[in-house]
Amino acid sequence: MNGINAVCVYCGSGSGTDPAYGEAARALGRILAAERIRLVYGGGSLGLMGTLARSVMEHGGKVTGIIPEFLVAREHMMREVDELLVTDDMHSRKRLMFDRAEGFVALPGGLGTLEETVEMLTWSQLGQHTKPVVLANITGFWEPLIALITHMRAEAFIREGLMARYFVAETVEAIVPTMKKAIAICKPADQGAGAPSLSNL
Repeated sequence: MNGINAVCVYCGSGSGTDPAYGEAARALGRILAAERIRLVYGGGSLGLMGTLARSVMEHGGKVTGIIPEFLVAREHMMREVDELLVTDDMHSRKRLMFDRAEGFVALPGGLGTLEETVEMLTWSQLGQHTKPVVLANITGFWEPLIALITHMRAEAFIREGLMARYFVAETVEAIVPTMKKAIAICKPADQGAGAPSLSNL
């Protein structure tokens, strides 16, 4: 029993310029399937989203795709997943993604990936959940965000006791171990205790 049934992964509908991003998505898909952890994701077949979902399925894993109606054509909805949910709007999509997952992983991506990740950090900061958020810092992709959060803390816009809790995995192989340890750490009594990093796993 690994303690994790499903994780939500945020990632780009594009592939990015570094081949390492696609390799990370494929590797994570393989790992999730091997660990019997269901992937919850945005439902598209393009970019890292499609690469990740296909990898999970190719390795015998389970995938839940959640996509709003207006993105069905634009993001080439992946119909092959074993569970597909089409919502009326983005708000419904994000709520379902939240409800179906025990934690969140941010692979490289664009504004949508950033927005979804920061929203989960904000909800955590406001005490609305204790589910861990793991930044998959592939080739240092999330370093600018980490630096910005550090800067916000230094300028007292993120105050002591109201920290944005996140965890950092520097490699694909570290994502699931980081998530497992983070779930054990992220208990209600620990809310607001800071932003620990497990990047050395």
